[in-house]
Amino acid sequence: VYLLTDKFPKDEIYGLTSQLRRAVLSVVLNIVEGHARNNRNEFRQFLRISLGSLAETDYLLLFASRRNYLNEAEHDKVSDMRENCGKVLWKLMKSQ
Repeated sequence: VYLLTDKFPKDEIYGLTSQLRRAVLSVVLNIVEGHARNNRNEFRQFLRISLGSLAETDYLLLFASRRNYLNEAEHDKVSDMRENCGKVLWKLMKSQ
């Protein structure tokens, strides 16, 4: 996502570019933080937050595509990655 957002218009640097990058990082960082808590219930809560960030990422990618900041192939590739990430998150949640 960082590589894709590098080509977004410069006037989006503090808007869409920043928001999308933060949402993507939030997915991973919430998993890390939740795991560090060493508490199953807290970990589950952080996994739910990660899923929310993943949903935010999905919408932002759609928005970027509609603004023609991403072509169809780029959008499809990153959407597939997001879908796979979501499946892993769900499995992780169910295992807790």
